[in-house]
Amino acid sequence: MLVVKEKLEQSLALLKKYEWLLDAYVLDFYLDDHWNKLPDVWQQHLENIPMEYLSELLQNEDQDHQVKWPVELMVLQQELRKLCINRAPKNQHKNSLPCSLLNHPKLKYMFQKRVKPKKQHEITRMAEICALSHRQTPVDFIVDFGAGVGHLARILGYGYGLQVCCFEMQPDLNQKATEIDLKLESMAAKHLSQAETSHFQRPVHLTQRLESSTQPAQFLSSIRNALQLEDDKFSFGIIGLHPCGNLGPTLMRMFLGCPQAKFLNFVGCCYQKMTTQDTHSREQVHGYPLSKFLSEQVGNYLSYEAREISCHAMEVYHDRLLAKDYEHLRIHSFRAAAERIIVQQFPDLRHCALRNVKHSPDMTFHQYFQKAVQGTRFEALDSRVLSNKQTETDLDNWQRIVSFYTLRLMMAPLVESIILYDRCLFLMENDCHVHIEAIFDPRLSPRNHITSAVKP
Repeated sequence: MLVVKEKLEQSLALLKKYEWLLDAYVLDFYLDDHWNKLPDVWQQHLENIPMEYLSELLQNEDQDHQVKWPVELMVLQQELRKLCINRAPKNQHKNSLPCSLLNHPKLKYMFQKRVKPKKQHEITRMAEICALSHRQTPVDFIVDFGAGVGHLARILGYGYGLQVCCFEMQPDLNQKATEIDLKLESMAAKHLSQAETSHFQRPVHLTQRLESSTQPAQFLSSIRNALQLEDDKFSFGIIGLHPCGNLGPTLMRMFLGCPQAKFLNFVGCCYQKMTTQDTHSREQVHGYPLSKFLSEQVGNYLSYEAREISCHAMEVYHDRLLAKDYEHLRIHSFRAAAERIIVQQFPDLRHCALRNVKHSPDMTFHQYFQKAVQGTRFEALDSRVLSNKQTETDLDNWQRIVSFYTLRLMMAPLVESIILYDRCLFLMENDCHVHIEAIFDPRLSPRNHITSAVKP
């Protein structure tokens, strides 16, 4: 615990030093002149290097640099590597429990149908880890929060033979999940022997929303009713694949509040949606900070902007820089130029939501703007306001915004590590054995750290 506290303190100190960078929204780049907030030596350096060399700032491991970076940037990179939780998954063969059913020539499609490669990667590895947890800490069943249409639960139930109770707040998703379960069972009856299906456990799908205010007694009552249990003499594990915002902290509180809960595995996401002491001071519980240690620290604040950038894929941007895939990187410049135009015309309407526009080769700013403002009040803007010297200058400086965004992404793992260290301490303060590690390919799944906890 002492090591985690020390890393957290050092991480907060480094964050405080560079909060001006983390708290700067890229869409305000031109409006607020973010470029001139960078140290002069950084500006000079970034203006005079080939853009693909920026990828060196986003390397996870120490490698030979082709550029001699300013001393402060090099020191910052070294500090980040020392303090941040590693984002590269370890050798998984040493800790694996493959599911043979996923490779069955006839049934594997039932697990993959309408599941994107990213999701396939996540549910396969997550199911494996949860099955290993069950082997090491045997329980009667597993509770899956935010189960959706049951992809993860299906692998656990039919692949590993584990009973799963799925919590999902959308009834239509639960209905769809049940339909897929029954279809899989029908397919299995045709292609597998009775002995091969004897371990099958159909997931139980429960339509219920878990709130921060939900009490353990309510939660346990829901489980008893769903599984038709007569008493509280049961044990279970809690899992969650990318519970959004406050749901991750809620799972931790539920884990600690239920004596029957023996292990916890979850991979968080959407840190910007968490409530904090600063943003929701009247609420009794928050998503951050959680630990007693961090709650008592001065300067534990994480801005929305910092938490938002921590959810972005540093590795994907690294690859695009290295590949000189600049066309896809110019989209930030278009959005920032659009923000300046909008605010000039409507000074009170900063940060209004625009449509997401997928960049395509040779897209002009005019084309981007028309797509971005479609259906908004800005759609009526005279096209002539898009053509002026200021906008031309902004668009000509798109390389600056790429450099600036790279610097913010460089800091992103520090913010996520602070959040994860806080969660780790919160569980450790409550006598849990905790382990955090990267389990997914970060290029496929940017939020790739699992928080695992076991009660003594």
